[in-house]
Amino acid sequence: MMRYVLWVATWLFILLVLVAPPAMVLSEALKDGLWASLATLSDPDGLSAIWLTLRVTVVSVAINTVFGVLAAWLLACFRFRGRQALLVLLELPLSISPVVSGLVWLLLFGAQGWFGPMLERWNIHIAFAVPGIILATLFVTLPYVVRTLLPVMELQGRDAEEAAVLAGANFWQVLWHVTLPGVRGALLSGVLLTTARSLGEFGAVSVVSGHIPGETETMPLHIENLYNGYQSVAAFTMAALLGVMAMGAVLLRSAPEWIARLRERKA
Repeated sequence: MMRYVLWVATWLFILLVLVAPPAMVLSEALKDGLWASLATLSDPDGLSAIWLTLRVTVVSVAINTVFGVLAAWLLACFRFRGRQALLVLLELPLSISPVVSGLVWLLLFGAQGWFGPMLERWNIHIAFAVPGIILATLFVTLPYVVRTLLPVMELQGRDAEEAAVLAGANFWQVLWHVTLPGVRGALLSGVLLTTARSLGEFGAVSVVSGHIPGETETMPLHIENLYNGYQSVAAFTMAALLGVMAMGAVLLRSAPEWIARLRERKA
């Protein structure tokens, strides 16, 4: 009996918290019809927000993937002084508000910041520009690849890597041909989590971007601007598109498991 009670309670909670909000967003987006909703996406500021979000996501995911792989390999394979402190620092973006990180970037690169005036003299713009948005997104998405890869690399051990080194392989050959093939599932998971987080980041980007329509507005910021301007259909349409993009990244994370199960059933 208790099993069925827990089953019903779990599904009710999931429907209420996870399914109902996206369904309501989609309903509001389509309340004037599909074509009216799609027409709102052709707005120049909306298109700019979409392309900026995609650019920032691609750059952030690429940088954090490379850094995450190397950092996870370092932490998994070596024991060194300061290792625990490095692990704590890698957890930092998960434990502090993204707004705080945005304020830190302003403190460093804003017009009144530590390095802002010097960069302005060289005509380099970080705050209220695309580089600042990328830095803010990099900070909040930094832990995902590292924390996803680290336990899998530790479980995998170093036997195969040491054998490859004895056979004459260099660092990059070992990493590419021995280490990464054994953790590709975890790597894909970390990359997709980073992608989903990059697409939806609001707090840090809101602080450091300046909310300049057509220039520094990402999709979450543009949604807020539309909603505050009483353009509810356009706001919910953009929100639905952003939700589909983020959920698509998360669903792709489970694709390898589904494929493996299908193969097992066929076998």
